[in-house]
Amino acid sequence: MDTNSQKEDGRFVVELILATGNPNKTREFRELLGPEFEVNDLNSFPELRTVDEPGRTFTENATLKAMSVSKHRPELVIADDSGLEVEALNGAPGIYSARYAGENANDQDNIRKLLRALCDARSKEKSARFACVIAAAQDGKLFGTFEGVVEGRIVALPRGTNGFGYDPVFQPNGFEQTFAEMPPELKNKISHRAQAVAALRHALRGIEN
Repeated sequence: MDTNSQKEDGRFVVELILATGNPNKTREFRELLGPEFEVNDLNSFPELRTVDEPGRTFTENATLKAMSVSKHRPELVIADDSGLEVEALNGAPGIYSARYAGENANDQDNIRKLLRALCDARSKEKSARFACVIAAAQDGKLFGTFEGVVEGRIVALPRGTNGFGYDPVFQPNGFEQTFAEMPPELKNKISHRAQAVAALRHALRGIEN
């Protein structure tokens, strides 16, 4: 797999495409991957459409997205599918996390529906986990999938303004802060996405070596 490109300043970087149009997700991936990687997303390639996610698992959806884009671009393509799984809701919202309150729902809509569902469930069980699967592909061939999970609980009211998605209501085990209350550098050390990215980086280093 050819992943390196030399820049004018002499640096070698890995050029990759993140199969998303979500700027928040792209920003987080750039922070996690660091200067060794040049990350573009689907907003840089208007001819590429966002891929539907008909899969039944995070792995299926991430793989579908990465494989689809990699058939049209020569760069390494990565795609993630991630979401929140709440114990009292039998794992919901799960793969539907981004559209839990409807196809055009925003983060606040999804959080409100989640908190209402927990109230309706009348359960004292607030355990939850964030899960992430990253799929990497090039030239229409799957390179691998990489997973990360962080356990925690759902808090009663949103707290914090950092992050995105369900971050204001997710408090990881061992911390008093929600993801949205944490500085990005702390979240990026412990999050589900950070774990999956670390596994991806390790695999790419193995190829380069």
